[in-house]
Amino acid sequence: MINEAVVRDGKPFPPESLAEMKILPGVPEALKELRAAGFRLIVVTNQPDVAKGTQRREVVDAMNRFLAKWLDLDAVKVCYHVDADACTCRKPKPGMLLEAAREWSIDLARSYMVGDRWRDIAAGKAAGCRTVLVESGYDERAAENPDVIVGSLLEASEVIVAAATYGNAA
Repeated sequence: MINEAVVRDGKPFPPESLAEMKILPGVPEALKELRAAGFRLIVVTNQPDVAKGTQRREVVDAMNRFLAKWLDLDAVKVCYHVDADACTCRKPKPGMLLEAAREWSIDLARSYMVGDRWRDIAAGKAAGCRTVLVESGYDERAAENPDVIVGSLLEASEVIVAAATYGNAA
Protein backbone atom coordinates (compact mmCIF):
# COMPACT_ATOMS: atom_id res chain seq x y z
CA MET A 1 0.00 0.00 0.00
CA ILE A 2 3.08 2.21 0.30
CA ASN A 3 5.22 0.30 -2.15
CA GLU A 4 4.21 -1.97 -4.98
CA ALA A 5 3.89 -5.58 -3.87
CA VAL A 6 5.06 -8.45 -6.01
CA VAL A 7 1.93 -10.60 -6.36
CA ARG A 8 2.33 -14.34 -6.93
CA ASP A 9 -0.70 -16.65 -6.95
CA GLY A 10 -2.81 -13.83 -5.53
CA LYS A 11 -0.50 -13.32 -2.52
CA PRO A 12 1.58 -10.17 -1.95
CA PHE A 13 5.33 -10.32 -1.41
CA PRO A 14 7.78 -7.48 -0.77
CA PRO A 15 10.35 -6.46 -3.37
CA GLU A 16 13.59 -8.41 -3.15
CA SER A 17 15.84 -5.34 -3.09
CA LEU A 18 15.85 -1.59 -2.69
CA ALA A 19 16.40 -1.28 -6.46
CA GLU A 20 13.10 -3.13 -7.06
CA MET A 21 11.10 -0.99 -4.64
CA LYS A 22 8.51 1.25 -6.30
CA ILE A 23 6.47 3.75 -4.29
CA LEU A 24 2.81 3.63 -5.32
CA PRO A 25 1.24 6.70 -6.96
CA GLY A 26 -0.28 9.17 -4.51
CA VAL A 27 1.63 7.88 -1.47
CA PRO A 28 3.88 10.92 -0.95
CA GLU A 29 0.88 13.25 -1.30
CA ALA A 30 -1.21 11.15 1.10
CA LEU A 31 1.48 11.18 3.76
CA LYS A 32 2.07 14.92 3.38
CA GLU A 33 -1.66 15.51 3.82
CA LEU A 34 -1.73 13.38 6.98
CA ARG A 35 1.40 15.07 8.35
CA ALA A 36 -0.10 18.52 7.70
CA ALA A 37 -3.22 17.44 9.63
CA GLY A 38 -1.03 16.61 12.64
CA PHE A 39 -0.83 12.83 12.38
CA ARG A 40 2.22 10.76 13.24
CA LEU A 41 3.33 8.53 10.39
CA ILE A 42 4.36 5.14 11.71
CA VAL A 43 4.62 2.03 9.58
CA VAL A 44 4.17 -1.40 11.17
CA THR A 45 5.17 -4.28 8.96
CA ASN A 46 5.51 -8.06 9.14
CA GLN A 47 8.63 -9.34 7.38
CA PRO A 48 8.55 -13.12 7.91
CA ASP A 49 10.84 -13.79 4.94
CA VAL A 50 13.77 -12.90 7.20
CA ALA A 51 12.85 -15.68 9.65
CA LYS A 52 12.25 -18.04 6.73
CA GLY A 53 15.73 -17.30 5.35
CA THR A 54 14.46 -16.05 1.98
CA GLN A 55 15.40 -12.41 2.67
CA ARG A 56 18.29 -10.79 4.52
CA ARG A 57 17.52 -8.45 7.40
CA GLU A 58 20.04 -5.90 6.07
CA VAL A 59 18.02 -5.62 2.85
CA VAL A 60 14.74 -5.08 4.72
CA ASP A 61 16.43 -2.55 7.03
CA ALA A 62 17.84 -0.65 4.02
CA MET A 63 14.40 -0.50 2.39
CA ASN A 64 12.85 0.75 5.63
CA ARG A 65 15.54 3.43 6.10
CA PHE A 66 14.88 4.59 2.54
CA LEU A 67 11.13 4.74 3.11
CA ALA A 68 11.51 6.53 6.45
CA LYS A 69 13.76 9.20 4.96
CA TRP A 70 12.08 9.64 1.59
CA LEU A 71 8.53 9.67 2.96
CA ASP A 72 9.34 11.54 6.20
CA LEU A 73 8.04 8.75 8.42
CA ASP A 74 8.28 9.07 12.19
CA ALA A 75 9.11 5.38 12.62
CA VAL A 76 9.05 1.97 11.02
CA LYS A 77 8.27 -0.97 13.32
CA VAL A 78 9.16 -4.40 11.98
CA CYS A 79 8.28 -7.92 13.07
CA TYR A 80 10.74 -10.43 11.64
CA HIS A 81 8.91 -13.48 13.05
CA VAL A 82 6.62 -16.13 11.57
CA ASP A 83 3.28 -17.12 13.13
CA ALA A 84 4.84 -20.19 14.78
CA ASP A 85 7.08 -17.90 16.87
CA ALA A 86 3.95 -16.75 18.76
CA CYS A 87 5.46 -13.31 19.34
CA THR A 88 3.40 -10.31 20.44
CA CYS A 89 4.58 -8.10 17.58
CA ARG A 90 3.40 -10.04 14.52
CA LYS A 91 0.16 -8.69 13.14
CA PRO A 92 -2.70 -9.49 13.69
CA LYS A 93 -1.47 -9.01 17.26
CA PRO A 94 -1.24 -5.34 18.24
CA GLY A 95 2.25 -5.38 19.77
CA MET A 96 3.91 -2.99 17.33
CA LEU A 97 1.01 -0.53 17.59
CA LEU A 98 1.07 -0.66 21.39
CA GLU A 99 4.84 -0.12 21.39
CA ALA A 100 4.54 2.86 19.05
CA ALA A 101 1.79 4.33 21.23
CA ARG A 102 4.04 4.12 24.29
CA GLU A 103 7.06 5.57 22.50
CA TRP A 104 5.21 8.46 20.86
CA SER A 105 2.46 9.09 23.47
CA ILE A 106 -0.23 8.25 20.94
CA ASP A 107 -3.90 7.94 21.85
CA LEU A 108 -4.84 4.83 19.89
CA ALA A 109 -8.55 5.55 20.22
CA ARG A 110 -7.94 8.70 18.13
CA SER A 111 -5.63 6.91 15.71
CA TYR A 112 -6.05 5.07 12.44
CA MET A 113 -4.56 1.82 11.27
CA VAL A 114 -4.49 1.80 7.49
CA GLY A 115 -3.63 -1.44 5.76
CA ASP A 116 -4.23 -3.64 2.77
CA ARG A 117 -4.50 -7.03 4.51
CA TRP A 118 -6.74 -8.65 7.09
CA ARG A 119 -3.83 -8.76 9.57
CA ASP A 120 -3.55 -4.96 9.48
CA ILE A 121 -7.23 -4.45 10.24
CA ALA A 122 -7.24 -7.09 13.00
CA ALA A 123 -4.16 -5.49 14.63
CA GLY A 124 -5.76 -2.05 14.47
CA LYS A 125 -9.00 -3.32 16.00
CA ALA A 126 -7.07 -5.13 18.77
CA ALA A 127 -5.19 -1.91 19.57
CA GLY A 128 -8.39 0.16 19.67
CA CYS A 129 -7.73 2.14 16.48
CA ARG A 130 -10.14 3.08 13.76
CA THR A 131 -9.33 0.99 10.72
CA VAL A 132 -9.12 1.74 7.02
CA LEU A 133 -8.75 -1.08 4.51
CA VAL A 134 -7.07 -0.22 1.23
CA GLU A 135 -8.68 -2.75 -1.09
CA SER A 136 -5.98 -4.83 -2.73
CA GLY A 137 -7.75 -7.75 -4.33
CA TYR A 138 -5.31 -10.22 -2.76
CA ASP A 139 -6.45 -13.83 -2.70
CA GLU A 140 -6.49 -14.30 1.06
CA ARG A 141 -8.69 -14.10 4.11
CA ALA A 142 -11.00 -11.08 4.08
CA ALA A 143 -10.55 -8.28 6.59
CA GLU A 144 -13.31 -8.30 9.20
CA ASN A 145 -15.31 -5.11 9.68
CA PRO A 146 -12.91 -2.34 8.73
CA ASP A 147 -14.38 1.05 9.57
CA VAL A 148 -13.77 2.28 6.03
CA ILE A 149 -12.79 0.64 2.72
CA VAL A 150 -10.96 2.71 0.12
CA GLY A 151 -9.03 2.17 -3.09
CA SER A 152 -5.71 3.84 -2.24
CA LEU A 153 -3.66 5.43 0.50
CA LEU A 154 -4.45 8.83 -0.99
CA GLU A 155 -8.17 8.14 -0.65
CA ALA A 156 -7.58 6.91 2.92
CA SER A 157 -5.77 10.14 3.79
CA GLU A 158 -8.64 12.22 2.45
CA VAL A 159 -11.17 10.27 4.54
CA ILE A 160 -9.01 10.50 7.68
CA VAL A 161 -8.28 14.22 7.33
CA ALA A 162 -11.96 14.99 6.66
CA ALA A 163 -12.97 13.00 9.76
CA ALA A 164 -10.34 14.78 11.89
CA THR A 165 -11.28 18.19 10.50
CA TYR A 166 -15.03 17.86 10.81
CA GLY A 167 -15.14 15.66 13.90
CA ASN A 168 -16.74 12.71 12.14
CA ALA A 169 -15.58 9.21 12.90
CA ALA A 170 -14.36 7.59 9.71
